[in-house]
Order: sequence, then C-alpha cells, then structure tokens
Amino acid sequence: MFLFILYTLVGAALVLVGADKLTDGAVGLAARFGISEMVIGLTIVAFGTSLPEFIVSLLACLSNDEAATALSASNIVGSNLFNVLVIAGASAAISPITISRATVEKDIPLCLLASIVLAALALDTWVSGGTANVLTRGDGICLLGFFAVFLAYSFSLAKQRERGDEGTASRMSSMRIVAYIVLGLVALIGGGELFVEGACGIARSAGVSEAVIGLTLVAGGTSLPELATSIVAARKGQSALAIGNVVGSNIFNIFFILGTCATVKPLAVTGLTLVDFAMLTASTLIFWQFSRSSYKLSRWEGWAMMLSYAAYLGWLIIHT
Repeated sequence: MFLFILYTLVGAALVLVGADKLTDGAVGLAARFGISEMVIGLTIVAFGTSLPEFIVSLLACLSNDEAATALSASNIVGSNLFNVLVIAGASAAISPITISRATVEKDIPLCLLASIVLAALALDTWVSGGTANVLTRGDGICLLGFFAVFLAYSFSLAKQRERGDEGTASRMSSMRIVAYIVLGLVALIGGGELFVEGACGIARSAGVSEAVIGLTLVAGGTSLPELATSIVAARKGQSALAIGNVVGSNIFNIFFILGTCATVKPLAVTGLTLVDFAMLTASTLIFWQFSRSSYKLSRWEGWAMMLSYAAYLGWLIIHT
C-alpha cells in the first residue's frame, strides 16, 4: 500500500511540473511562429496530452483479454467526460475563461459531432438492431476519415498565422521551446502512468471493482495531463490554450485513438450503456451552451460542470 501511495504522490508532482513546462513551451512556440494559442492547443498540446489515452487504449485493444479490450472504449468515453466537465470546469472555477467566437461556432460543434458520431457507430443494438455493440474496422476507418478532415481544418487555421502576444515567450530560443515541450510531455506521461498505477493499486486494495476503476481512475488518470495543462494555462491567462487543449483532446481521443484501435482490431463496446453516451453528448452540449451565452465560462458555470460530473460519478458507482 505504501508503494502505491508513493507512486500516486510522485506521479502527481511530475504531472504538475510537466504541465508548467509544456504550457511555457507551447506559448513560446505560438509566439515565435505567429500561430494562435488556440491552434497550438488543438493540435500539438492536445495530441501530446492525449498520448496516455492512446497508449492505454491501444495496449488494451491488442490484448487477448476481452475485459481489457473493452477498456479501450470505456477509457475514451470516461476521459472525454472528465475533460469537458472536470478540466474545463476546474479551469473556469479557478479563473473565468474567455472563449473566442470561432471556437464557439466551429471547434466546440466539431467536438460535439465527434461524440454523436461515436454514439451512432458504437450503439449497434440501438441504432441498427444488432446483437452486440461493436466498433468494426469500417467504423475505425470512418473515424480516421473524420480525423483527416479535422487535421485539414487545423492546418487551415495555422496558415492564418495570428500573431500572439509579444512578451517573454516570444524571446524564448528555439532550443528552449523544444526542451520545454519535450520534457513537459515526458513528465506528464510518466507522471500520469505512475499516478494511474498507484491509484488503481490503492483502489484494488480497498476492494473497488474493476469496472469502476476503468471508468473513473483510469479515465481520470490518463486525463491528468490535460487537467494539469489546462489549469496551469488558465492560471497564466492563456485561456485559448486551456480550451484548445480540452476540445482538441476530445477530438483526438474519438477520431484518432478509437479510429486507430478499431482499424487495428474490432472493439467490443461492453460495459458502456446508452446513459454513458448520452452523458457524453449532454456534457458537450452544456459546455457549448455555457460558452455561447457570453463567450465566457464563468466560475459558477465551472462549478456547475464539476457538480454534474460528481452526480454522474455517483450514479455510476451506485449502478455498478
């Protein structure tokens, strides 16, 4: 038990340090090349902080253990719920986040589309009357097709080259930017792995079921990089980076990670119910509605989002 507690503490410390360095490096990169922080958040930061989900889901997908294979989809659904309700919510609760009109009109709707497409492809028993819920190779290729469209959209944004703030970050050397980004990602991913291993060890020692561990601790643990990065970015006033990280990570998780996993090996979507997919879609709709109201996420809206996640978590534990 002591070793698991040590893993959890060391992992959390590494995640916090990594988030701080990654944020500084990402802001420096945006300023140096004249790319908006939103684009950096949607692409480089989102992909980097989604690596833990990719590793966990891919390894689970390649496993011959049916229970482990099912973890691929549940990890992504749980992580995306955590990203929207907890990460965006906590960032806003710490410091109100200003959201651009382009993000409200294009980026968040694309995130909502990803959730709807996943539900339509995964819920075969509801949509097409199938005998089981499965993400087939065809579904995987479809998701990767959507991911290609998302990349094309991101590159078109990057070409607009919005000039960032000319502060200390713009004077950061290229070597320092690369070092911050690489070291930040390594610390985030390594710390996240340690945290997950420690937290799951503690939970198993306390008699918590594998289903609850998969949908909560594993999903929350692999989302630690996004959580730390977005909160640090929000505290530093880099709201576009914080929101871009959340939106980009959710899109990466569904279109790229699940698309890749299902293309490699068809995924049985077990352990997830209509309620889970409905909650995923509803959480994105809540996020979008709050953002549209005044192009800002206020503190009370952030707290409301976190309380919604707590209610869902309570329902999950009771029904599991």
